[in-house]
Amino acid sequence: MRQLLVGVVFATTFITSSVSAGTLDLIRDSGVFKIGYRTDAAPYAYKNTLGEAAGYSVDLCRTVAAAVKQSLGLKDITLKYVPVTAENRFKAVQDGRIHILCGATTATLSRREKVDFSLGTFIDGASVMLMADGPGGFKELSGKNVGVRGGTTTEDGLRNTLKKLSVDAKVVPVKSHDDGLSRLQKGEVSAYFADRAILLFLMAGSPSPGKLRVAADYYSFEPYALAMKRGDDKFRLEVDRALSRLYRTGGIVPIFRNSFGSAEPSEVLRSLYLINALPE
Repeated sequence: MRQLLVGVVFATTFITSSVSAGTLDLIRDSGVFKIGYRTDAAPYAYKNTLGEAAGYSVDLCRTVAAAVKQSLGLKDITLKYVPVTAENRFKAVQDGRIHILCGATTATLSRREKVDFSLGTFIDGASVMLMADGPGGFKELSGKNVGVRGGTTTEDGLRNTLKKLSVDAKVVPVKSHDDGLSRLQKGEVSAYFADRAILLFLMAGSPSPGKLRVAADYYSFEPYALAMKRGDDKFRLEVDRALSRLYRTGGIVPIFRNSFGSAEPSEVLRSLYLINALPE
């Protein structure tokens, strides 16, 4: 009976310690850093032609992983890339399937009830892509179909924008940005609504970019950040420390150029980098 009781106490203690183990402890013990990334959110996170994880946010997460490796004094660290969707990405963070979420993830107060967010990583906003010979602007979309990636804050933003501008258009949720572009080119939707940087990336990579145009207007404010498990202050501090160092030293410049080419950061984005370049 005594042996059974000791066994139960040991098992309970082991389970409790495993459940309560912080992210840094899990990484130290396993030597694995699990990066969750969207495969369809270029240029922030996507799967490239070689089938590898790529993008601005993914590069940031690699930098975080390198900083964590150094902080923990690990000789080596294995990066495990875990594809997630717009629908299951936060659940993957909560369940511990991934340690950090990299993508076009807007930090909101309601989402902070589920996960924690790092310092800001980018500022974007929703806009609209149209065919060059299509409607002249957003207000000409009444009675037409407008595509948007389902399950995102952008879908909510589209519905709010339509209501605000009194545009009676039908919202058509799609499964991916590539699907949205395809439907636009086929005439199944008259416009596609997404974050402007994503739209520009889609247009540049399409077979006929001259047949497309992206509006200059912004219809929402999208402050991006990296997401991680809620309440893990030690890990979040390591993530923020790595980002602050990037902003402070100028290390963010080559990461930005790797995804956005010759484009220059907007004044708003420069301000975000400056504000978040916290001293040690």
